[in-house]
Order: sequence, then structure tokens, then C-alpha cells
Amino acid sequence: MSPTHTRGGAFPAGFLWGASTAGHQVEGGNVNADLWPVEWGAETHFTEPSGDACDHYHRYAEDIALLREVGLNAYRFSIEWSRIEPEPGFFSRAALEHYRRMISTCLESGVTPVVSYSHFTLPRWMAGQGGWASETAADHFARYAARLTRHVGDLVEWVCTLNEPNVMSLLEHTGVIPMGTSDRAAPGAAGSEPSGVGGHDPARYRPGLSSADLDHMAEAHRRAVTEIKSGPGRQKVGWTLALIDLQSGPGGEERCRRARRHGEEDWLDVSRDDDFVGVQTYSRTVLGPEGQIPPGEDAPTMQTGWEVYPPALGHTVALAAERAQVPVLVTENGMATDDDRARIVYTHGALEGLAACIEAGIDVRGYLHWSLLDNFEWTAGYAKTFGLISFDPETFARTVKPSARWLGQVARGNALSPPGP
Repeated sequence: MSPTHTRGGAFPAGFLWGASTAGHQVEGGNVNADLWPVEWGAETHFTEPSGDACDHYHRYAEDIALLREVGLNAYRFSIEWSRIEPEPGFFSRAALEHYRRMISTCLESGVTPVVSYSHFTLPRWMAGQGGWASETAADHFARYAARLTRHVGDLVEWVCTLNEPNVMSLLEHTGVIPMGTSDRAAPGAAGSEPSGVGGHDPARYRPGLSSADLDHMAEAHRRAVTEIKSGPGRQKVGWTLALIDLQSGPGGEERCRRARRHGEEDWLDVSRDDDFVGVQTYSRTVLGPEGQIPPGEDAPTMQTGWEVYPPALGHTVALAAERAQVPVLVTENGMATDDDRARIVYTHGALEGLAACIEAGIDVRGYLHWSLLDNFEWTAGYAKTFGLISFDPETFARTVKPSARWLGQVARGNALSPPGP
């Protein structure tokens, strides 16, 4: 059932207002994940290892309470496959129980859990078999999805299978890594020196996934959907896609068309069989005949170097709705900055575009900000701050930022509030 659309900056009844995290970036001690040994390698190009991260694995109840206290009603987080299945075929009952408690804490707090089954990291054993490029990848993911669903499915309404499986396709066609987790290095990439657009030389960026793997990733997704839909529970299931607002500069029309088709539209077509599609957008990229045209010298940029361009979200939500023809859930949108006032202004602009989409009749189910916490941003370590809440790396003490309270005010009123003076 579609939510009722409203006008004047208001949002539909039942709209999800929340924030997102990813397990490896916030939990800490994720020693069975593929990236852990890469981060600690002698020739790693990670600025620093994830280490204890935000200790969210032990402090999730405090973080969920803070999310609810400021006025948000939804929390998207990922379950770490490497904790659930540290060895092939062995499923940790203790880890399954941990995540069930985490989901229960959300529900007891009046927070809707939006659960991602895979957010980039893999168990070491699966990475050793070739990761997503392995012929058995879909079998392994389906088995994991089935076991996880049997344990937590009765408590979960919203499930995201794979996070941004189209990232490598976008990188190939644009030279840009397009999401908040932009500095992710591939397992086995230690020793490569990052350079070029977005901090990486695309020719050196060699994970097990490439744009040729659309069918492969779609199979893994669909196999997981089948297992999740087998229950228990009655989940809405989709996957999340990195969507850059791709725009054409002079002479870049054909390049932009190809990039949009192969990096975004082909992947959105897969979502036509799903209950929703997750949209993850931060900025725009302008393409000329030779590739990306950098932002102008006077253009404001984020800590990542991306242009501060709030209208991007409305543009990509419209693209997703038109192409996938299913409801849209904004699963990531945000700004890396140490200026929290700029974060508020950026988010207000993004929500203006989202409200316009809803007024135009697009079925948008929620907005989940990236991210709840300042966290481990892959090769950049902890230097890039996307969070609504900061933390002290020594004591793990949390500090709620004004942006969190502003977004909570928007959520409580279910209508867009001015960004203030």
C-alpha cells in the first residue's frame, strides 16, 4: 500500500526518518572479515586500521537510544556475514543471537530496523574463494540469507540484500567511487598506491567484482530474495544502489549516456522484481568526452572532494522511480564535513528535492541519513566525518551534533523545517 502523498513540504504518513551505519565501519574487532588483514598489512594503503571502530558492537543500545531521543524512527545497519558464518557452513549461534537482540532493541525503542545482509565486507574464507567472482558466490550468499532469516526474519520488515553492487561499474565508466564509503580498498589490493580521480587510479583498483558481473550479482540478489521471502516474516526486500547524479558537460553526452546506462539503469532494471530500491546519493558528477570534469574552483566541496550539490538526491530518486518502477527508500545521503552547520544546510537542500519528488507523485518510503556515527571510512580511516553523532576514540563517549537534533525535529514534524540562522 502506497503512503498518502502530501504537499507543502510535508512527508507521507508512516515515513521512515533515520540514519544508517555499516558493521565493519562501526562495530570494531571484525577480525574474520576480508578487510581486516588488508588493513594491518605491512604495505597497506589504508591510513589506519578499523581496530575498535566506534565499539558499536557493544554499545548499540546506547546508539539506538540516542537515535530515538533526537526524534528519528528508523535505523539501517548491516549484519556482518563474517561473524555469522566465520567458517563455511558453521553458523555462530552467539552472533545470530547478538543481532536478534540488536533488532529487538530497535523495536522496543520504537525504531524500525532496516537490515542489510551484506555491506561490502565478506568472510575471509569467501574472499579466498574469489569473493563475488566465484562461481559458488550465489550459493553461499543464499545459504547465509536463509540461515539469517530463520533466526531474525520474524522481527524484520525491511531487508537490503547487497549494498551498492554497482559501484565497480560506476567506477569503470566515470572514474569516480560514488558513495560515502568511497575510500574502500579491495581485498588483496595492499601495495597499490591510490591516485587519480576520487583518490584511486581505476586501472589499479582490482577487486573481484567488475561491471561484467551484473548478471552474477543479480543472481546472488535474487537467490537471497527467494530465501528471505521463504520466511519467517513478511519482509519488504530490495538492494541498495550507488546513484551519482550524472550530468553531461560540453561534448560529454554519449559518455554520460553510457555511464548512466551501464552504471545505474541496468542495475535499476533488476529492482523491478523487488519491493523497493534503496537509493544512495551524495553528489553529482559532470562528464565530458574525456571523463569527469572537476568542480569549478569556487564550488564548495566535501572532505571527500565531491561537490556540495544537494539537488542530486531529487534527481537520482526520480531516475530510480522511473526506471525501477517500485517504491524508493533513500538508504544513504549525507556530507563529509567538520562544519555541522554546512551539514544541516546540505541536508535541507537534499530534502527539498525529495519533497518535490513526493509532491510529483513518486512513492518514497523514507530517508536514512549517512551516517549515524562518525566512523571508519575505509582507506581514509577516521578523518572523514559524515556522522550525526561523534565519538571519542579513547572513551567511546558519544556527542550528539546539532544536525542530529535538526533532523530529529524534521522527523517529529514529518515536514521540512528551515535550516535556521
